[in-house]
Amino acid sequence: MLLHAGTIFLSAFLLFLVQPIIAKQILPWFGGAASVWATCLVFFQTVLLFGYAYADWTSRYLTPRRQAWLHVALLAVSLALLPIIPDAGWKPGGDSGMAPTLAILGLLATTIGLQYFLVSTTSPLVQAWYWRRFRHVVPYRLFALSNFASLLALLAYPVLIEPVLPLAAQALSWSAAYAVFAVLCAATAIVSALHARTAAPDAAAEPAAGVAERAPTPGERWLWIGLSATGSCLLLAVTNHLTQNIASIPFLWVVPLSLYLVTFILCFDHPRWYQRTLFIPLVAVLVPVMAGYGTSLDLWVAAPIYAAGLFVCCMFCHGELYLLKPGPRYLTTFYLMISLGGALGALLIGVAAPNFLPGYYELEITLIACALLLFGRMLKGRWWIAGGAFAAVAATATLAAHNFNHYFYDTRVMMRNFYGVVRTRDFPDPVPFRAMYHGSIKHGGQLLDAAWQNQPTAYFGPTSAYGRVFASLPEAPRRVGIVGLGAGVIAAYARREDVFRFYEIDPQVAAVAMTEFSFLRNSPAQVEIVLGDGRLSLEREPNQQYDLLALDAFSGDSIPMHLLTREAMATYLRHLKPDGVIVFQATNRFVDIAPVVERLAAEFGFTAVLVSDTPEGRSDKSADYWLADTDQIIFTRNTVLLAAEPIRSGAEPLMPRPAFPVWTDDFYNLLRILK
Repeated sequence: MLLHAGTIFLSAFLLFLVQPIIAKQILPWFGGAASVWATCLVFFQTVLLFGYAYADWTSRYLTPRRQAWLHVALLAVSLALLPIIPDAGWKPGGDSGMAPTLAILGLLATTIGLQYFLVSTTSPLVQAWYWRRFRHVVPYRLFALSNFASLLALLAYPVLIEPVLPLAAQALSWSAAYAVFAVLCAATAIVSALHARTAAPDAAAEPAAGVAERAPTPGERWLWIGLSATGSCLLLAVTNHLTQNIASIPFLWVVPLSLYLVTFILCFDHPRWYQRTLFIPLVAVLVPVMAGYGTSLDLWVAAPIYAAGLFVCCMFCHGELYLLKPGPRYLTTFYLMISLGGALGALLIGVAAPNFLPGYYELEITLIACALLLFGRMLKGRWWIAGGAFAAVAATATLAAHNFNHYFYDTRVMMRNFYGVVRTRDFPDPVPFRAMYHGSIKHGGQLLDAAWQNQPTAYFGPTSAYGRVFASLPEAPRRVGIVGLGAGVIAAYARREDVFRFYEIDPQVAAVAMTEFSFLRNSPAQVEIVLGDGRLSLEREPNQQYDLLALDAFSGDSIPMHLLTREAMATYLRHLKPDGVIVFQATNRFVDIAPVVERLAAEFGFTAVLVSDTPEGRSDKSADYWLADTDQIIFTRNTVLLAAEPIRSGAEPLMPRPAFPVWTDDFYNLLRILK
């Protein structure tokens, strides 16, 4: 018993610990996009499906000894492929034509494919081995143990591992632990094969198990898939909403996934945890409430609602799964259907939604599906219970339709790809204005009146750090680099003989900036657009000798953290003139990057000052109405520039935070800069 439980526990711990470790390693290679984690989950869920299929097939068609020797051989091969450090050859190149999704899937397959496959097979496989040896005990509680170990791994990562170990040490430590697991799993396989029972269980064993040994019907199998897929869809949809609007980092990946796992632990540990009389009404209430907050930007209110809703809905999905479980003879088939549903849900949200849905509609669609499942499960109950479930469906669909209409209202252009949704809207009052949105966040815009078309708006007004720096630079021709294009508003400061070079990872942003706005088309300067991640592009380029380098790369309200590390700064400084200046966009509702930039300034011998711009005197009839409150950081060695009146009058020095470390590619922690 201890051997089986120990193998399952260690495998499940490694199974979920490797997910944030490997995802964080490759996140900077793909622009820090929130979709990186969704794509990783597609890989994890799909390989989990193959692992469960392998467990089911080998348990049914191979003798215990052949199954054991096959598994031992695969474990031996996997040890030769350690450690799990991604090959830099997968890093996207400037002329790479491979789609990010395919590149990430290929990278993960070559880096952790076999190891992840083998740890994913362990829970159902060892449970089947346990059943062969101890026919008198139902092994479903081992599934709860597996999920408990997974939860421990997820909670340990942001609290105990990420703040202490750099990424390389994390990967090496995981590889060492995997080697221990391989030895333990091989021993379990051999011992189980030597002691496997081939005879049918005693007649008295079946009642003790408390589960009928009839074959599951096709309808039951489809219901297993549907319940599992709905929980998986909810997990990814809620995670996407959080990471697109805060930051794509492990802490925000871990919270929803932990809630998801807790529901598996509770539902499969003991029937007492899932009480229909409690969770059915909660689902009926929270599903429409979540739909009502589907477009909310007040995440301090919406996030707890999403967290509670995710927990309750997954308790419903996984509790109903437990009620529908088959006898131990069909255990591996049951887990195979659960993993099929999980993989299907990940594919729908991680791959199908970005390619087939024009906007972020997957959360609302998934909530409607959950409400329909609730209604379907309640049809055989009392009429008033079924009626309440139908009311939940109607309310959810109505609120979702309202969100869809709000999203489409006055939308001129809407485009979606791996990096997110870009759309533009026109506002006729108080003055005609066209805005660009990336996700739910406005990323610049343009006044449409001919007299004001070239006036900088949003975060780039005359009293912003950008406006003050441009007013303070010498009159000579300027060479300006901008990481993050948006609507191209910063080009309003361009003059003849200037060069403005934009780095933009999302091709659809560049297309919208050129077709929907005239900042770039009508600029008197030489305008260049480099497609690709800004940091990677700068790493490949020769010295650009920039007078000003602007860092304004955001997706939604999310900040790509790989742009704020020591290695990134070294790249920027290689392209900056000795008296040049860097401006960091620091406007964010949830994180404060000022301590990070202050430490980088101290590390490299620069001065960093903060400009908090709150334009005053704006009237509803003025073009200034479209200026936004913003925080930006000026980073330079140029004391003459800092002493210029426009900067001196509006800037404040950044105060050092005691014991705050310099961020590196190998080590950074978002928890320390949450507002």
